[in-house]
Amino acid sequence: MKNSQELENRIWHPFTQMKTASSPVHISSASGAYLFTDDGRKILDGISSWWVNIHGHAQPKIAEAIYQQALKLEQVIFAGFTHSAAQELTEKLSTILPNNLTKHFFSDNGSTAVEVGIKMALQFWHNQSATKKNKIISFENAYHGDTFGAMSIAGKNAFNQAYSELFFEVIQIPAPTNNNFEKSIEAMNLAIEQHEVAAFIFEPLVQGSGGMLMHSAPHLDELIRIAQSNNVICIADEVMTGFGRTGNIFVSNILGNKPDIICLSKGITGGFMPLGLTVASDKIYDAFYADDKMKTFFHGHSYTANPLACAAAIASFEILTSDVCQQNIQLICDSHQHFIAQHSHTKGISNLRSCGTILAFELETNEGSTYFNSMRDKIYDHCLVQNILLRPLGNTIYTMPPYCVEKNDLNNIYEVMLSCTHLK
Repeated sequence: MKNSQELENRIWHPFTQMKTASSPVHISSASGAYLFTDDGRKILDGISSWWVNIHGHAQPKIAEAIYQQALKLEQVIFAGFTHSAAQELTEKLSTILPNNLTKHFFSDNGSTAVEVGIKMALQFWHNQSATKKNKIISFENAYHGDTFGAMSIAGKNAFNQAYSELFFEVIQIPAPTNNNFEKSIEAMNLAIEQHEVAAFIFEPLVQGSGGMLMHSAPHLDELIRIAQSNNVICIADEVMTGFGRTGNIFVSNILGNKPDIICLSKGITGGFMPLGLTVASDKIYDAFYADDKMKTFFHGHSYTANPLACAAAIASFEILTSDVCQQNIQLICDSHQHFIAQHSHTKGISNLRSCGTILAFELETNEGSTYFNSMRDKIYDHCLVQNILLRPLGNTIYTMPPYCVEKNDLNNIYEVMLSCTHLK
């Protein structure tokens, strides 16, 4: 067999300029909050491996659930067939989702969960012959994934500019922060007044890839109210915020006005298997439920509702809803708040903020806050040398640790984050 480097030369990594990138870190195993390398390093995973491993790595209960499911059924076509794992998962999720969201449509990742939500909303109007009602409102700085529909609703940026001429039109409004709430409301009203708006899609409370930008639930609630009072479908993209990240299992549960559609992925299986889920209200579903076959929702994936992924999601649900896990989430939330109280005036950082288990701040530089800030690689390398995996968004440093993280590990993350202020 060829050596590791020869084999690695065959691989093209995501979000990576392969010509200039350093050699990737080879992970041989993982456990809890830690990743273990071939050369004996122990790296603390401060971002839950792109926000998916909410319970940490190699979680025994989830691993066992996948094993037991694999002995019975590993995969089956989901058109015309079903299985118990999918049924049980939807039953369990119905106990933690808003009551109006009742119809579960499976896919296989966050981008596709969003694509499904967009297509549901647009075809909802098409099935009722309202074909001109086809514009979508989203937030400025939005990120919803890397498939074409998801890129379109994010608007033009450096990541998708190569395809931007092919995007459909989207109306972007400011996210409703304390500083621009009135401007956001005005933009929403104007968009609805001037366009045939089909849907409003949003990342509730935290715009993750946009720079961990945060807004409040009451402000978001008002935007949803305006949209729904004008017969605009509301889509909550909780791919990142779902399953406890904001301190609530779902942000949608604390909103007075519930979305018509919710998009889920990332933490749904505890990071073990790819799975996406788009859950719609009866109102949305009923527009497709007809004798007319042309009103069918013509969408699907080969691995729709994969039984192994569903089994992992069931086990992850049981861990998430346990008292121990909920206490751990609260510990992280409280720890972040304590950190903010201690360091709100620390030199070299600005906009120190948290939402649930997410903590972020900007490292002050002369370049401003941008994903392509030259400090990004310095921060990343500096943290990794100290065996902390953080993946800064430009000069925005954040942590989103797994719920199993211990207090001393959190303190270690904080110390390394603060030490970035000494970088030049």
